[in-house]
Amino acid sequence: MGYRVGVDIGGTFADFCAFDEGSGRIETVKVLSTPATPGQEVIDGLGALEERFGIAPSDISYFTHGTTVGINAIIMRKGIRLCLFATEHFTDVLELARLKMPDPYNLLSSRPEPLVTRDRVIGIAERMLADGTVDVPLSRESLAAGLARARALGAEGIVISFLHSYRNPAHEAEAAALLAEMAPEMHVFCSHRIRPIIREYERSSTAVIHGYVQPRVSDYIGALKGALSGIGVGPEPMITKSNGGVMSAELGRTACVEMLLSGTAAGVMGAAFVARAAGEANVLSLDIGGTSADVAVIEGGVPGFGSAEMVGDFPIFVPTVSVTSIGEGGGSIARIDAGGLLTVGPDSAGSTPGPAAYGRGGTEPTITDAFVALGLVDLGALGYGMVSIDRGAAEAAIAPLARALGKSPEETAEGIIGIAISGMYREVSKLASRRGIDLAEFTLLAFGGGGPMMACLLARELGMKRVLVPRTPGVLSALGGLTADIRNDFTATAYYELGAETLPALADTVARLGAAARTWMTREQGHAGAALLTASAEMRYKGQSFEIEVEISPDALAAGDIAALRAAFDAEHLRLYGHADPAAPIQVIAVNMVVTAASPRPELPRAEPRPHDAVPEGHIPVHLDGAARTVALFRRDALPPGARFAGPCVVAQDDTTTIVPPGVSGAVDTYGNMLLTLGGPDAH
Repeated sequence: MGYRVGVDIGGTFADFCAFDEGSGRIETVKVLSTPATPGQEVIDGLGALEERFGIAPSDISYFTHGTTVGINAIIMRKGIRLCLFATEHFTDVLELARLKMPDPYNLLSSRPEPLVTRDRVIGIAERMLADGTVDVPLSRESLAAGLARARALGAEGIVISFLHSYRNPAHEAEAAALLAEMAPEMHVFCSHRIRPIIREYERSSTAVIHGYVQPRVSDYIGALKGALSGIGVGPEPMITKSNGGVMSAELGRTACVEMLLSGTAAGVMGAAFVARAAGEANVLSLDIGGTSADVAVIEGGVPGFGSAEMVGDFPIFVPTVSVTSIGEGGGSIARIDAGGLLTVGPDSAGSTPGPAAYGRGGTEPTITDAFVALGLVDLGALGYGMVSIDRGAAEAAIAPLARALGKSPEETAEGIIGIAISGMYREVSKLASRRGIDLAEFTLLAFGGGGPMMACLLARELGMKRVLVPRTPGVLSALGGLTADIRNDFTATAYYELGAETLPALADTVARLGAAARTWMTREQGHAGAALLTASAEMRYKGQSFEIEVEISPDALAAGDIAALRAAFDAEHLRLYGHADPAAPIQVIAVNMVVTAASPRPELPRAEPRPHDAVPEGHIPVHLDGAARTVALFRRDALPPGARFAGPCVVAQDDTTTIVPPGVSGAVDTYGNMLLTLGGPDAH
């Protein structure tokens, strides 16, 4: 028996969650992020766990970690200098992308500059046809000339992405082998090894993103492993993945493209874990940190999955937990634009200097400062004592905006919050429309340092009636890493019509991917226990441009039941788009396989509820909903299961503050979650 430790690093804080395998007790702590020295916050946090709770590094039996090193390198454009080797005459793939304008309502909008600019995309003489046959053999002379040019351009690495390598990767593999001989010092990446998908831009872009960050991520993981070993942490660290699973840190050094969105995915998995325990089937998770608000839909206790999620300015085409990121976090900065209007975000104060109220040198007003200036954030220490709240500094930061707008400081602070809520409302409404869900039937599950502050305000605008705040909302992403399964995704391009003559090929692909998945689980992860394999196909009606992923029934495949396979696609098409065409031919574009193996999960502490009216610690003056009020102040650790209370009030705890407006009633469930119910005569 020991402690299972999960770590999540955000823009302002690094969160730690330690689960005692013997007693079931969960201990949590936060430390400030150290963006200038990535990884130092992990050592700082483990030191804080030992100092506060006596959890020594040698007591840790399992360690999982979500890292932002890769995504930060992309956002700040601090990856390695790359060249892209593409098929001759097809070197505009990154520039052309999908020919979509970032903002269709702005005629002057432009796509971001690619990570590999056009002058560093080099054409190589070779050509593979769509059926996998060779049209033009790979030219060694052309490859050598390309290498010479790449060296002259100062390249540190080369990404190889040739036409149709998803069908036949021989030319990419041959080029990589030759480059290993000619330039052993050069990092070389092949698109078919990273993500062998059919579309050229998607495959090339994903390969470039991987190559851009891989050396940085590999160095970080190597240093992390060394540091953990040096302080006595015994087990191999695990890394959370974008798809909501985990993998070994050593594998993460070469599969870093799979973990770029690990932090956001871990938060959603933690939210799903809490929701299932609380009996909440349909949940909208709201994770507000220092830089963004991340929203995800969880139906039936299971989060949605997809591809083409944005990493900085670029989409990444690997399986991920579907998350919508909105540029309005607690550290988002409020300014007055050129037209004299108040705006919020997307720029963030981050951890350095942070909001003005943190007293770390920040002077620009943020969303957090607005809540502090209104008296809605407890003036005691936040973030487990890592920061002390300075209301005067928050008010001083907001004062210039108030003067410029001709408003009172309170009106300006509420304006900042209102604009942030409006931006979230817009994006969440679009998400609900895309998913075809009625938000009134969902519970808003709020976490992160800022989620509970804003949840009730957002929920009432969205017409949602219930808000769930976990026991430790500020560190739920770290807990999510402890609930994640070992998981990996495999894919193969198909591109044929579904029919009797192609069914053997489909069955063969499923079998081949299944064998690869089992091998990965045993060899790469060392897992000898049971594993679940789930096959699916990306299909479309012939002539359509985009596919729908539909699970493949093993029984239907084994029986050769084509009617059942196409009926599953027709039903999903009908569900998503409101119509289906059972007479139309169906194309199978790709076959996917997901392999999962359960990791030991913590049991959330629970106690029998004892219904009673909670007694506040005191009362505080605040400004809320356009009026000065005196509201009750509760301490979260003084609200046991069964406690009841009503808004307006503030609930303070070590990792966040929950704001309960008028017309909202609260109760604490058996797991210590706060369930807030909106509605009533005093509702705004």
